[in-house]
Amino acid sequence: MKNALLIATACLLGLLSTTGASLPYPILPPLFVNGAADGFTNFLGLPPKLLFAVALMVNPVGLLIGTSVLGSLSDRYGRRPLLLFTTVGAALGHALSAWALAARSYPLFLLARFGTGLLEGQSAIVRAMLAERLQGPIRNHALSWLNGSLHLGWLVGPLLAGFTVGWGVTVPFHIAAGALLLGAALVAIALERRPRGDGPGWSAMWSVARERHAFNLLRHDGLRSLFGVQLAYTCGVTAFYEFYPLWLVEVGHYDTRAISLVNVGMCGLMTFTALFAGRQSRVEPMRRAAFLAAAVALAIASLGTGKLWIGLAGIMLFGMPHAFYNALIQVWAADRFGGHGQGAVMGLLSTTFCLANILMAAAGAVLTLVDTRLVLVTGALLTAWAATRMRAWSRAGQLAGQ
Repeated sequence: MKNALLIATACLLGLLSTTGASLPYPILPPLFVNGAADGFTNFLGLPPKLLFAVALMVNPVGLLIGTSVLGSLSDRYGRRPLLLFTTVGAALGHALSAWALAARSYPLFLLARFGTGLLEGQSAIVRAMLAERLQGPIRNHALSWLNGSLHLGWLVGPLLAGFTVGWGVTVPFHIAAGALLLGAALVAIALERRPRGDGPGWSAMWSVARERHAFNLLRHDGLRSLFGVQLAYTCGVTAFYEFYPLWLVEVGHYDTRAISLVNVGMCGLMTFTALFAGRQSRVEPMRRAAFLAAAVALAIASLGTGKLWIGLAGIMLFGMPHAFYNALIQVWAADRFGGHGQGAVMGLLSTTFCLANILMAAAGAVLTLVDTRLVLVTGALLTAWAATRMRAWSRAGQLAGQ
């Protein structure tokens, strides 16, 4: 019963985290491409596509900082206080995002999305909580179920946006803020309270964040190798997540609701797949990872054809190999590098994803001014390169750091 409550709490927090992160994805493309020109969509007279890419990039910048330090902070000071702080803070960030949209203030919206991302980096804490408290097959399944919840958030966020934006563009953000407050209440009930007097001071927290952030793990050869390949893989994944909605607007003339329905199909299949992705396999892990990464690259590359139905098929099928890949890499990293601190290791994986978000949003700010397909094809090539590196490791029968 205790394990069930722990897993349920972790999965709910994972769901709410990615729901908030994905919420603007179907809202922003129509707003910047087809919306009225005002101080929000034409801030400082800059091209709307450029403003759109910056609006996408600022949240992952916050996530990058948050995920690099929150996992390590939770290793030192405990999961419960950090989860309470970040969950309530992220709720306030969504409320501020709604206020910025109502006021049509682009700078305030960027600030709100940055702050929300900074605090939504809690996924590293949740993964670490499961990795350290569970053992054996139940840990594998729990991490897989958490991945399913994270994937489900990419479904729920756009779906929530698509079916509530008709009541006002700020409504989805208010709903997300309320859901996070409920999540904070569950954390307060489900997780043990630390003894009084054991709480962190701000100066001590800053010292831990500075000295034990996830990037310190790059001093180790095995983790540095994993980081490089994982960064290439996630660059393709984030290019897909960030720009396939814009591709649907340009190629299929989709609106927010239509984008949400496409996202339902993709994330529904991905979430269903994640429920079974934690099963053991006799196939060598890097060989499996190479095959799955190649399949993901092919799905992303399908959007480069510019053909709506081919691209839609790629979008729908993308989630299946990606769900299996995520479950494989996280369990493998937890087993191989857990001695460095599960919070720090899971923080490094989450940080890699955030860094990829930033890099591909920055690349997209330039490439989409020419053709949106360019950023998608670039992402597919990076993921394909990652697949070749994993396959090379598998053939060699060893991985740096073993």
